[in-house]
Amino acid sequence: MVFFIILFALFILFMINSMTDALCIKREIPTEKQPKLFRTINILITILLTSTYVKILFT
Repeated sequence: MVFFIILFALFILFMINSMTDALCIKREIPTEKQPKLFRTINILITILLTSTYVKILFT
């Protein structure tokens, strides 16, 4: 079960990063701001995935 959740989380992070990259290209976001955008989105998604895991674990 844990292995499946880790694989799912990695897949979600990969897909979110590819969508963020497409957003940066489409909106022509400057290269200087892209690392901060990626970092913020990755942290928020990681918090979301972790809280979902904890909720499933204790339910």
